[in-house]
Amino acid sequence: MMATTPFMLTEAIGLSAIPEPAVLGYFETFNRGDFEATASLFDAEGVLYAPFADPIVGKSAIATYLKTEALGMKLNPQQGMSQTLEDGNIQVQVNGLVQTAVFSVNVGWLFIVNSQPAIVSATVKLLASPQELLSLRPFTKF
Repeated sequence: MMATTPFMLTEAIGLSAIPEPAVLGYFETFNRGDFEATASLFDAEGVLYAPFADPIVGKSAIATYLKTEALGMKLNPQQGMSQTLEDGNIQVQVNGLVQTAVFSVNVGWLFIVNSQPAIVSATVKLLASPQELLSLRPFTKF
């Protein structure tokens, strides 16, 4: 049986409530803009599944992608749940916001962390309706 542990992130508790050091490090290094450090938290063959992108595999590719696509973004995790999977890996689900200079959007993150602990995979899902997503992009007349 898999045990699940919910957690809430509040200003009083802060990011330290995230139970896995690699996941905590992901949010901390990302928000500092230290994308090399963020990528270093992944397993050698770790995968980042980002919205609207093919899977990004490996530390170098993840760092390059984040330097290109994530500049100026701030992650604001708010609540989550962790559980131990049957294979011994830890799954951490986190919901929160991604903020940019011009918009914020609800996001869900799903991390799989191995025993090293290193991130095996991180999946980023936009939790917005198609109408909300369309409003984030300037409309161009033809």
